[in-house]
Amino acid sequence: MDGNHTRTGRLTGVPGDYEDEIAAARVPEHLRDWLADVGVGALVAKLGIVFEELGAERSVATMPVAGNTQVVGLLHGGASAALAETLGSFAATLHAGPGRIAVGVDLNATHHRAASEGIVRGVCTAIQLGRTVTSHEIVISDSAGRRVCTARITNLLRDAPTSRTRAEPEGD
Repeated sequence: MDGNHTRTGRLTGVPGDYEDEIAAARVPEHLRDWLADVGVGALVAKLGIVFEELGAERSVATMPVAGNTQVVGLLHGGASAALAETLGSFAATLHAGPGRIAVGVDLNATHHRAASEGIVRGVCTAIQLGRTVTSHEIVISDSAGRRVCTARITNLLRDAPTSRTRAEPEGD
C-alpha cells in the first residue's frame, strides 16, 4: 500500500464513533482514521489486545494471560488463535487497501507450551501477499520470550460490501 490507510466510505450498518476503543488498543495514530467507523472489534477489546505495530508485512500485538485462561488457569488456546487471527486479518486488510476487506479462510495453530501469567506477544510476518490471497505466520511468545504458539492464517481479499450488495437477497 501507499501508506494512506484512510477509509473511502463507511460500511453500511456499522455504528459510529470508536475513538475510545481504538485508543485503548493503541492503534498507531496514522491508522486511526482507517478504523474510525468500524473500531477494532468487540473480541479485540474483550481479550485486551494492544497493538504495537500494524503493517501488511509485519504486525505486533500483546494480550494479557489474565482473563484469557481456561478452567485450570492456563492461557486458552482459543485466545491464542484469536490473537493470531486478529494480527493476520489486520495485516491482510492493510495489504488489500481501501475499499477491500480480508476474509479468513484457513487458520491453524500449534500450541507448544503453556502460559499462566503475564502477557503474550504475537508477531505476524507475511509469507505471501498476493492480489487475492495472503498468508501470514504468527509466533506467540510468553513474557520470557519462549514460543507458546505458532499459527498460520490465509485470507481471501475481496471488495468491501456496499449497502446495495448487502441488501440484495441470495438466490433466484
